[in-house]
Amino acid sequence: MKKITIALAAIIMVVLAGCSDDEVTPNERFDTYVKHWNEQEFSDAYGMLSSESTETYPTEEYVDRYNKIYEDLAISDLSISFSKLEEEELETAMEEGTATIPFEVAMESMAGPIEFDYEATLVQEGEEDEQNWYVQWDPGFIFPELKDGGEISIQSEAPTRGEILDRNQMPLAINDKVNEIGIIPGKLGSNPEQSKEELSSLIGLSVDAIDEALNAAWVEPDLFVPLKKVPSTNDLSPLWEIDGVAGREVTGRVYPAGEAAGQLVGYIGNITAEELEEQEPGVYSANDMIGKRGLESLYEEQLKGKKGTRIEVIKENQEPIVLAETPVENGKNITLTIDVNVQESIFDSYEEDAGTAAAINPKTGETLALVSSPSFDPNEILYGTKANLWETLQEDEQQPLLNRFSSTFAPGSALKPITSAIGLKNGSIDPDEGLEIDGLTWSNGKGWGDYAVRRVSESSGPVDLKDALVRSDNIYFAMQAVNMGSEAYVKGLKEFGFGEDLPYEYPFTASSISSDGKLDDEVLLANSSYGQGQLEMSSLHLATAYTTFLNEGNMIKPTLLTSEETAQVWKENLLDNDQANLMKDLLYEVGQSGTPSKYTADSEVGISGKTGTAELKLTTEDDSGEENGWFVGFPTKESEQDLLIAMMVENVKEKGGSVYTTKKVVDVFNELK
Repeated sequence: MKKITIALAAIIMVVLAGCSDDEVTPNERFDTYVKHWNEQEFSDAYGMLSSESTETYPTEEYVDRYNKIYEDLAISDLSISFSKLEEEELETAMEEGTATIPFEVAMESMAGPIEFDYEATLVQEGEEDEQNWYVQWDPGFIFPELKDGGEISIQSEAPTRGEILDRNQMPLAINDKVNEIGIIPGKLGSNPEQSKEELSSLIGLSVDAIDEALNAAWVEPDLFVPLKKVPSTNDLSPLWEIDGVAGREVTGRVYPAGEAAGQLVGYIGNITAEELEEQEPGVYSANDMIGKRGLESLYEEQLKGKKGTRIEVIKENQEPIVLAETPVENGKNITLTIDVNVQESIFDSYEEDAGTAAAINPKTGETLALVSSPSFDPNEILYGTKANLWETLQEDEQQPLLNRFSSTFAPGSALKPITSAIGLKNGSIDPDEGLEIDGLTWSNGKGWGDYAVRRVSESSGPVDLKDALVRSDNIYFAMQAVNMGSEAYVKGLKEFGFGEDLPYEYPFTASSISSDGKLDDEVLLANSSYGQGQLEMSSLHLATAYTTFLNEGNMIKPTLLTSEETAQVWKENLLDNDQANLMKDLLYEVGQSGTPSKYTADSEVGISGKTGTAELKLTTEDDSGEENGWFVGFPTKESEQDLLIAMMVENVKEKGGSVYTTKKVVDVFNELK
């Protein structure tokens, strides 16, 4: 009897083994279904549903719905897993033709992670020789909360954009009240076309755009149809004279400093399709605003914040069921070292002139102003209140869209104190040694051809460093640079930060020595010594370089954010303390009796500094080229040395040269006193 039992058991095992080889098990079948699901191959997965499921849920209610929900919710990192049926469970399933397999689903969505557990029922279908396992599907597979019906809803809460403030918490870019102008169609009066044309000319919106808004499906005669936002500073009185025009207060981005800080602060605008494509999915939507220029663009990540998103299942007469939720995170404020009073004072001093200026605290390195003139009003660009504004700005000969403060220009004689410092440091310049210089021109002979360095006036005797700076003697500095040699001079310029990026939050063009960073040509070396040749600097770098003379020979690192540590050294030991004091004293002498003395010597605030005239010539013989005028100045009294200004004004040749710039700087110092 025992032998018979063993034999029967062996036969059963052989039969089962034969079945497992020939028949697909629910484990294997569901594993295939899960693979399709994980890969979001919903058409293939649909082919594995039971006949009852496909009758109840046509393709669009499965394939299309899955695709739409997963796309709308930005589903990623999808992971479906399950535990296979044990042998005994599998045996029962094979006998009964039905199997229940629990599974777990995890995914990431625009509102955060979503996880749930659910059960799949598989049934055997088909003729006896072609039977297979099929999934009994219902919408609970998408999310269990959808099993008995319901729709997915996405709720978003926009973050409040962070504001940009100056050092005294004065606003540069804020969220404030603006006016939204619109039309109540039923009140347009007897001549609606005339009303629309009048409105179009005042708000810079075409009549076609107005008609498009009025023709929207939701519009009713008594409903307010919004058209455009305009700053509250605009004179709106003409608008209210037009039949049907109305307005309401809404929140919008406002730039209180207008043109004065336009290039620095920049502006926001509607995100473009190209910009949207570059962003991570779900971060922006097609109607969002994004930083387009300046600090609004540079600090977009900090300013924009993160939108709050909630994914819900909505069912009739029930409270929404939350599947996932990410709370809103408002943008962070950016506080600058900029002083809006200094910024506006310097910008206003330009009036109709073009140029650039940087103002810093020479002791701490804090940037107090970064000015580019002419500029643009970010409010006008954002709200488009002037017709053809962009074309007007682009075609303006003075290039208001050019950011001059981040650009580089030839510094002219404003470089001479730097050349002096290089020579003092490497020992090639003895400040007390006078050079014999005859006449107005000098050439070093061989290799110079017909070229000669020219100075403004002849000297009556030997020229020492003080004389050379006070009289701004080009020949003295050319001689010193040639004597010093290209290698030593280039080394000194690099020690002053030429050829490297400023260690600064805002991107600047690096100051350059020449097109190839070398001065192998002796004429180019000579011209570079007094700020001509191919040498260029930004106004901020020039201002920063002068801090060397006020900080015991150390150049201070410039800062833009109040959160940055101040009074940090960027370049150490460019001079020793005695040499730095000598340069400071010499710049005082320049202010008393040099080129700028007409305005600096008797100013309300005693000012030391150096002018520079950068000649824009096509050839050395060209006398028709324009000139840019520079002045770098700071208060002579150490107790008042909290402001240093480096300013350049373009095209000063017919305005008195660099002293024209000097007057502007002196006026700013006196105004801010």
